[in-house]
Amino acid sequence: MSEKKFDDTSSPSIEATDVHAAPAGYHDTDVFGREEDHQIQYKTLTWPLVAVLMIAEIVSNGMLSLPSSLAVVGLVPGLVLIVFLGSFALFTSWLLIQFKLRHPEVHNMGDAGYILFGPVGREVLSFGTVVFAIFATGGQILAGQIALSVLSSGKLCLMLYTGIFAIPTLLFSLPRTLDQLSWLSIPSVICIIVAGIVGMVGAGLHPIDAWADQFSVTVKTDFVSAFISITNPVFAYAGHFMFFILISEMSRPQDAMKAAYALQIFATTFYAVFAAVTYIYLGPDVSSPSFTSLPPKWSKAAYGIAIPNFLIAGSLYSHTAAKLLFIRMFRRSRHLHEHTVVGWGVWVFLIFLMNAAAFVLAIGVPIFNYLIGIAASLFASWYTYGIAGAFWLYDAWVYNGGSGAWKRRWAMCGLSWLTLAAGAFICVAGMYVTVKQIVNAYDSGEVSEPFSCG
Repeated sequence: MSEKKFDDTSSPSIEATDVHAAPAGYHDTDVFGREEDHQIQYKTLTWPLVAVLMIAEIVSNGMLSLPSSLAVVGLVPGLVLIVFLGSFALFTSWLLIQFKLRHPEVHNMGDAGYILFGPVGREVLSFGTVVFAIFATGGQILAGQIALSVLSSGKLCLMLYTGIFAIPTLLFSLPRTLDQLSWLSIPSVICIIVAGIVGMVGAGLHPIDAWADQFSVTVKTDFVSAFISITNPVFAYAGHFMFFILISEMSRPQDAMKAAYALQIFATTFYAVFAAVTYIYLGPDVSSPSFTSLPPKWSKAAYGIAIPNFLIAGSLYSHTAAKLLFIRMFRRSRHLHEHTVVGWGVWVFLIFLMNAAAFVLAIGVPIFNYLIGIAASLFASWYTYGIAGAFWLYDAWVYNGGSGAWKRRWAMCGLSWLTLAAGAFICVAGMYVTVKQIVNAYDSGEVSEPFSCG
């Protein structure tokens, strides 16, 4: 493992780290430093606002694929999977937050990659973060396209709906600090909760005849179909790639775990209830996104209420991609903290570039489930799960005596290696089944051509 770090700042012992207190000198070492006299101040977020931001970007369009996952494997295996992956995501959140508190200079996954693997690690993880954020923004734009199409009964070309939705997504991602976006995230969270409730009520009032009383507890299926039921909830929990960036803008980073608890408890509970209720009433043919399976009036109501959430979540993702590149360019520069022409010019250009790439993605990969599968398999598998194990293994090895530290804390060592293995398995198997399904879908004529109105 590489022992390269920023600024030659030594990190504390892994046994001594307290996630309830920021290490001494944290605010002198982190990317934004002391901000008292700066025009633009980033470190203003409290943990409740961070929790709201996390919920706004994670509990979004991804949950609309969960009922279809239950339809593939059955009610009980599907719910077990949702709860397990949610609990697993809480564990990896803890690992990420510990790593961040030990390494204040880490602003994003690229910085963490530099510590673990040197310059190559920084480039690979930075590239992956930007690409995943663009994928996620494209997913939100696609969800908005579907919502607008349902609301207008499909009277316009799908590409036009996509363009209409992409414009406000770009505008909402323009603020320089996450504090400004956090207040927009409050109504965003309220909207997705209400939309989910409306969707469940609509399903309950208009169930599939003769299905609600005999839903399948388990379902026999093949590997390719079954693994989609894994990639869907993986994507639904995929927000960890933003955690370093969010914590970097907290006034008290030692409170980050409180936000993580709030996120994962809420997300896991809401996902399980929403997926179960929707699947029980709408049956094995429930669509992804599931709102599409509701009667027209209920579908329009649910999509209409959810639109603000799709907008803000997409804006958060594109903001994240632009922020990583912006910090990379202007770390320790006056353009980071002052209202300069260069600083704002580059920021606006990066925001435009990220949203433009997401727009192309949204109209180039028109099938919702496949977009989720590609993003979850390539990126969420590592950022949400796998790489967190490497963070613990690195700190234990470097700061606590190499293999001896692994032997002394054999349980955590084993969990960390299993976390890495889980990420690798989800990545490889997920990409295999997703590519296979895309090929089959195009061969059967199920998918329209990219950049078409179909």
